[in-house]
Amino acid sequence: MSRTVPCSRSWSISEDSLKRYVQFASESCIQELLAASDTNRSGNSNNDGWKVLTLDNGVEISKRRSGSLHTFRSRWVLRSVSPQQFITVANAIDAAKQWDSDLVEARYIKEIEDNLSIIRLRFGDNSKPLFRNREFIVYERRQTMEDGTVVVAVASLPKEIAAGLHPKQNNSIRGLLLQSGWVVEKLEDNSCAVTYVVQILQGGFPSVLSINSTQNWL
Repeated sequence: MSRTVPCSRSWSISEDSLKRYVQFASESCIQELLAASDTNRSGNSNNDGWKVLTLDNGVEISKRRSGSLHTFRSRWVLRSVSPQQFITVANAIDAAKQWDSDLVEARYIKEIEDNLSIIRLRFGDNSKPLFRNREFIVYERRQTMEDGTVVVAVASLPKEIAAGLHPKQNNSIRGLLLQSGWVVEKLEDNSCAVTYVVQILQGGFPSVLSINSTQNWL
């Protein structure tokens, strides 16, 4: 009999149901990331909705909008860096450190599978306004595809599930990170092509999540 995880708003979720939900949500996120990084997209910028915002020092930053949902994409090539080398810093905790230096807590709170975990990120009172006193409960899934492409998918859990796993503490604000992550494709000469994608709602977090993270890793 599976153990039940308590949750807010008078409903609960079993361990098995939690696992099934996160597996399903992370698989959907992986497919979205792969679609955004599709190497066959060359020359299709007028057909797939992507609009290039900047192209500087080999880094292309693009945007696509669907209603109130905005998706930002950063793409670049790392020479003499393998996917395995880059993927060591492509994770939710290192990304959060790039967003704001006042990251006061970053820890894994639950391991669902070897490649699938739940993480808590909390920013302090000295953070930038966008992150000040906010916390995020996110899943992180790392998947290697058959062709060797490595995908890291990160997104917030629904607030009810997050509240059940880790009740909100003090006066912190529970933030929301929509589908985001990295796709790292192997190239010749031990190099790799990196795509970082983040989705935001209108009025939510701006493209600083993708732009700053990209620039800081180059």
